[in-house]
Amino acid sequence: MMDWTDRFCRYFFRLISQHAVLYTEMVTSGAIIHGDAHRHLEKHRHEHPVALQLGGSDPHDLARACKIARDYDYAEINLNCGCPSNRVQNGRFGAVMMKDATTTADCVAAMRDAVDLPITVKHRIGVDDCDSYDFLCDFVGTVANAGCKVFLVHARKAWLKGLSPKQNRQVPTLDYQRVYRLKKDFPQLDIIINGGVNTLEQASEHLQFIDGVMLGREVYANPYILAGVDRAFYGASEAPKSRHQIATEFLIFVEQELSRGVKLQSITRHMLGLFHGMPRARQFRRHLSENAYKPNATIDVLIDALSLTTGTSAACKVNSTS
Repeated sequence: MMDWTDRFCRYFFRLISQHAVLYTEMVTSGAIIHGDAHRHLEKHRHEHPVALQLGGSDPHDLARACKIARDYDYAEINLNCGCPSNRVQNGRFGAVMMKDATTTADCVAAMRDAVDLPITVKHRIGVDDCDSYDFLCDFVGTVANAGCKVFLVHARKAWLKGLSPKQNRQVPTLDYQRVYRLKKDFPQLDIIINGGVNTLEQASEHLQFIDGVMLGREVYANPYILAGVDRAFYGASEAPKSRHQIATEFLIFVEQELSRGVKLQSITRHMLGLFHGMPRARQFRRHLSENAYKPNATIDVLIDALSLTTGTSAACKVNSTS
């Protein structure tokens, strides 16, 4: 998710789930080749496993970006063929790539030749008026022939004109049955479903028909949903951490990043939903929102926000330095 799942967000999520595969925000091949590659690709060693999501439509450029990224220990490189934003369309990548399966397949082949990492594709079930099941099968079949074995399918089609990115996540009808059918017709491929999944119970239901489930904005709004993932889907025996255990561990990371010159709000904006549905959650969010953005904001802003959830400010301060 662009501008959301940066390295601070991913580190925070990893404290909640040890096993869920995390995805970077989409980074264009041009940003890596011509921009500050390290800023875009940097990640903490504790984030693993992480998939790098790339945007682009030029096979040569995507291959170059993959070669640069291979030194950053990503578990997977994912080609985004599902984003419908105007910015992405103008660059001729994202969901528009579904209209040219041959070029997409060429991109996948070039990426696979460049690095010894799984190359996966995220896409929609259709785009504009190209929304028949045959169209979807032709796209998946063509790209699979180029060596892609994993497809992450947003179970909505994309409208490139007339709908905003937000509307494209809400207005087109979800069609889970079409994704299930895709798995039946391509049993040799891993099909991962995305779109409208808000609970782990819903994820379990989908897993009766497909190979994996991707959660996006629900996790960002309610990150503690990840606390149940390791036991439910990865066989972990350990009890999940409490919200306050997670916050205490994150405090140490925040202090380290502040010492590097990172602004507090850049880090804490990702944890606003940690106490979602809990008493005093609103006070926690409000305190961070009203104070973390200030130029000289320190770790005390976060400590004080956490104290509002427990009424024990001193305990939070002791824990943060333990």
